[in-house]
Amino acid sequence: MSLYEVGLYLLLLLAGAFAGFINTLTGSGSVVTIAALIFAGLPANIANGTNRLGVMVQTSVGMLTFARHGRAHVKGSEWFIIPAVIGGMLGAWVATQTSGQVFERWLGFVMVLMLFIILYKPQKWLRQHSQAEQQRTLLNLLVFFGVGFYGGFIQAGIGIFLMIALVLLAKFNLQETTILKLSVVFFINIPSLLIFIYYGQVEWVYGSIMAIGQSIGANLAARFALKSQQAALWTYRLLVAVVLLSIWELFDLGEYTLKIFTLVLT
Repeated sequence: MSLYEVGLYLLLLLAGAFAGFINTLTGSGSVVTIAALIFAGLPANIANGTNRLGVMVQTSVGMLTFARHGRAHVKGSEWFIIPAVIGGMLGAWVATQTSGQVFERWLGFVMVLMLFIILYKPQKWLRQHSQAEQQRTLLNLLVFFGVGFYGGFIQAGIGIFLMIALVLLAKFNLQETTILKLSVVFFINIPSLLIFIYYGQVEWVYGSIMAIGQSIGANLAARFALKSQQAALWTYRLLVAVVLLSIWELFDLGEYTLKIFTLVLT
């Protein structure tokens, strides 16, 4: 094994750990993992499929960690999981047939919209009591079907979409949302991963290394969410930070900033 390969595997491991932590608490960690897989030389569609392997592992670890503390199930979750899984199956199939480049172009604009939604009335994100029993509506079914489709099509950002839907629309509190989000993503990824495997769009070596890192990050994040009395507040802050970083990356703001800085100096 060459020094380059060792460095590459270490990069994938660290990227996976960072993404696993972010994904468990908030979401959009797949922006990191997909970027790392593309940097490793994988085509975008193969990176998209390979990323699902790590997502499956990290959500399993996160759910098991919550389960050991008796917090694996959220009452009424089936109402949101089932339409999301159906949407995810359709989205994964569409992803194997088309390129994700057009979708990624729009993802940046969606992230900007999500930032405004998240910053609007932050007290809603920090509610202590769930009101989800009152939110079993046709609108919720359609929204979670759409979120599931997005998750099946391209994983990056689904955690943020889910948190917005679960907190602002379905009226779960933030701790329940953290647990339920893992369950939704886990069940979406079972058929999605199988579809990507069937179409040969999973690179097993890179995916396995990254999955190890994601499992470590997921375990640390779940323990933090259970033990910290301010977990909801820090999860909200991390959510805002991740969305801001995603916008920065998707719009290539670093490149534009460098160009402006160069023009000013010359």
